[in-house]
Amino acid sequence: MFKRNLLPFFMVFVLVLGVLSAPVYAAGQNHKVAIHVDENDKGRMNLVLNNAQNVNKYYQSKGDTVDIEIVTYGPGLHMLRADTSPVKARIAAMSLELDNIAFSACGNTHAKMTKKSGKKVTLISEAKMVPSGVIRLIELQENGWSYIRP
Repeated sequence: MFKRNLLPFFMVFVLVLGVLSAPVYAAGQNHKVAIHVDENDKGRMNLVLNNAQNVNKYYQSKGDTVDIEIVTYGPGLHMLRADTSPVKARIAAMSLELDNIAFSACGNTHAKMTKKSGKKVTLISEAKMVPSGVIRLIELQENGWSYIRP
């Protein structure tokens, strides 16, 4: 009889414990998204910029924030080159509109492109140089960033 009377209390205890230990996804959460660019393709670059704008818009509508970092390397570095970027005007506009977006340029690729051209390759002002694009993506993912490769 005593065990039967404790059963409802035990069930409530387990239910409360489960609710309290479940992750909480309330408004105000901060998200972190890394987007990968390794192709010199205007369509792909615009797709990446569209993804960034759409991610930002979605999380804003939910009351959340999001940090977005676009990481370029290999042929994708052209996205951030001052002389060859087909999307530099759009990047400049987005950088003025969004204070939560960063553009990272692979230092390894930059050095190889500079050596090949025989002159320093200039990047757009919105770009920051990182030692390695691949390593930057690894570091971001190890720090909890979501990874997107359109």
